Order: sequence, then C-alpha cells, then structure tokens
Amino acid sequence: MTDFNNILGKAKELEEKMKESQKKIKQIQADGSSGGDKVRITLNGDGEIIKIFIADDLLKDSKNILEDLIIAAHNNAKENLKEKTSSEISKITGQFGIPGFKWPF
Repeated sequence: MTDFNNILGKAKELEEKMKESQKKIKQIQADGSSGGDKVRITLNGDGEIIKIFIADDLLKDSKNILEDLIIAAHNNAKENLKEKTSSEISKITGQFGIPGFKWPF
C-alpha cells in the first residue's frame, strides 16, 4: 500500500507543478518574423496574436505578398512558442521521470 500512496503523492505533486507551469506558459511571449523582419508577430502563451508589425514599404506591394508574409511570420512565431512551452513543460515532467511527454499543441 505504501507504493500506491507514494504514486498518489507524486501524482498530486505533478498536478500542482503542471498548474504552476500553465500559469507561466500563459505569460510567455514568442516572436516570429518574415520578409527580412518586415513583418513581425508576437504571440502570447495561448497562441493569440498580441502584436503585429508591418513595414510601411510592404503596403505598396501586392496583397498576396503581404498575406503570405503574415502567414509565414505567424507560423514562425507559433514554432517559437512551441519550443518555449515544451521547454517549460519538460522542466516539470523531467523531475518526475516522464520522458517524451509532449505539450498538446
């Protein structure tokens, strides 16, 4: 029975650490860019766009080019956000011997 109680204790500890980690993740910001930094996007930990920058000279280009650059900058920011959140989660899961645990996005 001691092993089971130990497992339950570890599960509760992991739950608390995950809640703490989720709060930290919400505060993370990740940047992405495209077009040689002519388009820059910042995402928060929930993946919401909180800032967008478009260089003035891009407004003279075609709409299709601007759309593609915005998509590319967003995808870059999203990839950076994944790396940051995975790093935060691995700090917690590594303590509990859960190798290969992936954050669900």
